[in-house]
Amino acid sequence: MASLTCSASDLVPLFATSTSSNATAVADFLCDRFNAISNSFNDTAYAIDNTFLLFSAYLVFAMQLGFAMLCAGSVRAKNTMNIMLTNVLDAAAGGLSYYLFGFAFAFGTPSNGFIGRHFFGLRDYPFSFSGDYSYFLYQWAFAIAAAGITSGSIAERTQFVAYLIYSSFLTGFVYPIVSHWFWSPDGWASPIRSNNNLLFGSGVIDFAGSGVVHMVGGIAGLWGALIEGPRIGRFDRSGRSVALRGHSASLVVLGSFLLWFGWYGFNPGSFLTILKRYGDGVGGSHYGQWSAIGRTAVTTTLAGCTAALTTLFSKRLLAGHWNVTDVCNGLLGGFAAITSGCSVVEPWAAIICGFVAAWVLIGCNMVAEKLKYDDPLEAAQLHGGCGAWGLLFTGLFAKKAYVKEAYPGRNVRPYGLFMGGGGRLFAAQVIQILVVSGWVTATMGPLFYFLHKLKLLRISRDDEMAGMDLTRHGGFAYAYHDEDDSSRRPAEFMMTKVEPTETSSTSPTPDYTRPLSVV
Repeated sequence: MASLTCSASDLVPLFATSTSSNATAVADFLCDRFNAISNSFNDTAYAIDNTFLLFSAYLVFAMQLGFAMLCAGSVRAKNTMNIMLTNVLDAAAGGLSYYLFGFAFAFGTPSNGFIGRHFFGLRDYPFSFSGDYSYFLYQWAFAIAAAGITSGSIAERTQFVAYLIYSSFLTGFVYPIVSHWFWSPDGWASPIRSNNNLLFGSGVIDFAGSGVVHMVGGIAGLWGALIEGPRIGRFDRSGRSVALRGHSASLVVLGSFLLWFGWYGFNPGSFLTILKRYGDGVGGSHYGQWSAIGRTAVTTTLAGCTAALTTLFSKRLLAGHWNVTDVCNGLLGGFAAITSGCSVVEPWAAIICGFVAAWVLIGCNMVAEKLKYDDPLEAAQLHGGCGAWGLLFTGLFAKKAYVKEAYPGRNVRPYGLFMGGGGRLFAAQVIQILVVSGWVTATMGPLFYFLHKLKLLRISRDDEMAGMDLTRHGGFAYAYHDEDDSSRRPAEFMMTKVEPTETSSTSPTPDYTRPLSVV
């Protein structure tokens, strides 16, 4: 593409018939106009890229609504208000902690390979950074997604204060350190490391966060659920599994579709920009980053669809029925797996990714049941297990041309083992699985353990049996009738409230066993 710069010295020789002074004046005039047009194009391109990133951030944030609906439908009705409130809390507490500390730890450049050191409270940002405020918003949406995953694992039995503490700690410290390692230009395992000293000459390819987001949230949830123990009634006295089914398959399906929709900001949006031409590559004259973004949306779709169908027929063979909740979990497992390599694999490879992810989820659930591990949303199995598979899958199927497009700057870069690229990328992916597992275990495990010892983690047995909506939140998520609304009931069947008959300061508890008087 021709350069969009101009100088008078370039144009003066073209005006050979004019006097020297006239030629210079004409050249200056044309260059001024040309440079003004060039600056306008640059501003427009920046605005388009920024708008693309903002829209992607909105999509990823909309996934919080998906998490809320999925969680609400997967728990029993008596805990619906509690789980939805925790999802609101993830976004609110996570927003402040990520603003104050998290973003600086993740992307505070210049820094070392372990942790960022600048931009606390967005100080001096974005003036000394190549990004803009839209980049902060996008990364915040990712951070609270990790916290939302964890809340599903410890649902129906966790104290509210524990949610506040773990959510702030996860989004403000644990998750940002991991994202710094693999996504920051200074991270020790980043594929875009500024000094080009890459892990195994490759760096880790975790494009949209199978490890950074899903494994972090899943492993954190694993430790929380292990330390808390299973819900009351989840396993009988003989150790056999007892299904504590969620109260609304409708909410599960709604949440799954909202997450599916948001994943188109999660994966394709991780390109961060859209106006970038790749040259005269395989796609012809109109081939650029916009094409790669479209392909990424396709691979994301195919992986999820394949995982959903594989789960549908597999569970039919194993359990003897068609279960919509299992299918939705399988769908999300496919999405979690493809998130790592969505930009660097062919669509046909995404089908393989989704197929294996479904079986990984089924296998993890079988192991969890044998170990008497209770996760109401299968979050640790889904996000942790399928996320780990996604990292391995990328090391096997990443295509050379697509890796070069997504991670430019090096003439030679390792790619998928099965695609002829050797084993260096695969080795880097294995390292990521190990260090993410170790880091989250070393940070979130002790946190949940101390909360448990301080009796701040699990609610009492009586509260758990009655449901947290009643005991902790003052009511229920669903109003089955309205005692104060008399417009819809015939007068002859109107029932009045029973009030205490004694007027002393120590009024006894009303006897609700008495028949209600009829007006």
